[in-house]
Formats: sequence, C-alpha cells, structure tokens
Amino acid sequence: MKPPKLNLLQASRMTEDEARRYIESIIWPDGPVCPHCKSKKTWKIDGESVRSGLYKCAECHKQYTVTVGTIMHGSHLSLQQWVIAFHLMTSSKKGVSALQLQRNLGLGSYRTAWHLAHRIRLAMQTKPVKAMLKGTVEVDETYIGGKPRKANLGTQKKSKRGRGTKKTPVLALVERKGRVHTQVITRVNAKTLKGAIREFVHKDSTIMTDEWPAYVGIGKHFRGGHGFVKHSESQYAIDEISTNTVESYFAIFNRGVHGTFHHVSKHHLPRYCDEFSFRWNHRGLIDGEVVIRAIKGSEGRRLSYKPIIGLN
Repeated sequence: MKPPKLNLLQASRMTEDEARRYIESIIWPDGPVCPHCKSKKTWKIDGESVRSGLYKCAECHKQYTVTVGTIMHGSHLSLQQWVIAFHLMTSSKKGVSALQLQRNLGLGSYRTAWHLAHRIRLAMQTKPVKAMLKGTVEVDETYIGGKPRKANLGTQKKSKRGRGTKKTPVLALVERKGRVHTQVITRVNAKTLKGAIREFVHKDSTIMTDEWPAYVGIGKHFRGGHGFVKHSESQYAIDEISTNTVESYFAIFNRGVHGTFHHVSKHHLPRYCDEFSFRWNHRGLIDGEVVIRAIKGSEGRRLSYKPIIGLN
C-alpha cells in the first residue's frame, strides 16, 4: 500500500490507529516483515488485552510491532506525536527547537523533546553518500561556536571570527541545483579539505572555492579543473566562477544554528549537519513526501538517551 502524502493539518487529525497504519505503509510497503529474522511469514495478534499493531513471526516466533528496530523503538510517545514531530522537523527550513517541540506536542519534559529531536536527526542521516557529487561543486567552510567576546579594557586581543578561530569548522560541498554533503572537520588544512573533496566528488566535476591556499592544486584531480574567487578583494563572481550556492546553504545553516538552537555543542554538531543536509537535499519535494523519506530512514536505527549524553 502506497502511503498518503499528508500535510501537517492532516497529520494532526490522525487517530493513533491511523498513525500506526500510516507508519506501517512506509516501513512495510509489501506487508509486515519480522525485524528479528526478516521473515514475511507472520500473523497479527488480536484480542482485548493485546496492544494494537502486534504481530508474531512464524519463523522465529518472536512478537513485534512496526516500531521495533527503528528510532521509535521503546518510545512512550504516541505514534501520532511521532508523525507530527517528523512533519515539524522536515518542513521547518531553519529547524525547530526542542522547546518548540515540547510545546507543540504537549510533552512532559524538555529531555523527552530533546531526545526525540536527536532520534529524528538520526533518521535524516544519509551517510555514507550513496552517489558522488557531480557537475559544478562548490566548497566552503563555516565556523560554529559562541560569539567572540570583546577585548577586556584593551588587555586581550579580539577573537577571530573566521579561519584561525577556536570554533568548530564545518565543511560543505554543494552541487549547483543539486545535493549537499556537510561534515564536521578537525582542521582547515590542505590534507583535510582536499581529502574530503576527492572522497565525495566525482572526478568529472568542476570545483569552485574561494582563494584559501589549502585548495590550491585540487583542480588536477578533476576534469573540470578548479575555479576560485578572491573574497579578500571583494570578488564574488567571475562569469560562472562563484561560491554563491554554498554560501546560500550556509546562510540557512547559520541562521538555524544561531536563531533557532542558539547553541550547538561540538559533540552533537554532526547530527545537526545531517538535519540541514537532509532538508536541502529534499527541498524540491512537498512536505508529505519528505516526511515519508524521513520515516523510512528510521529503519534499523536506534538512539537511546544515555549514549547521547555520554553515559554509555
């Protein structure tokens, strides 16, 4: 059964049974599949004392529901709340905070909303990249961290804002009119930057960057060569040579980080990169289709609370 492409209003009007059938149609498009042994030989368990959506495998004899083995496994939230949360996080261009999820979903604690958001970010993860980026690929970095403090009475040097700062660098590689790959990097040097470009970009492509010396020589690895603009000289485009696309992506990314989340720790930053990359890569689809893809991405992924906060 093909899942319907619901908008947020339709999702908010769902009953719990409707939400369950909706998720089942996404996770099991050809009927129930045992998450333990992958067998399709199963039967539904019915009865007044049996919880809804319970199945039993005829091969391994284990019981299961559609949430077993997904990011929703073991959750105390209703499936309707899950569907609405997927809608909010996939359709909000600059993201939605855990506090906003808590208010909108009527959750009892900030911790529950925060854990929910990180589990959905895991479902949005598309790594490893299925197909290498092609065509004209623009490359740039941004830096995530606290706002630099002013020098105290002239006794300290003012903190840097860009390269050379102590903030966490994030690298983005963007196809023009196409996909983006975003990742947290440790150093903004030639080895790291060129290594990432060679790993994720097809050799038939053309690379576009700014004048940062670490990119020098990258063109010899690609048939389209390497074009660059000199931002230090207020040069932003020379015919087809520019980094305007990747800068547009980072404009959304930074507004989300600073305007919606206010602070993102280095430890959790990779999942926020996955979230913004997912929305960018599906920006041409209607919200209902993006939700379906995110829910489908929840299969085979679990993220319990303790590992997130480093207790396990």
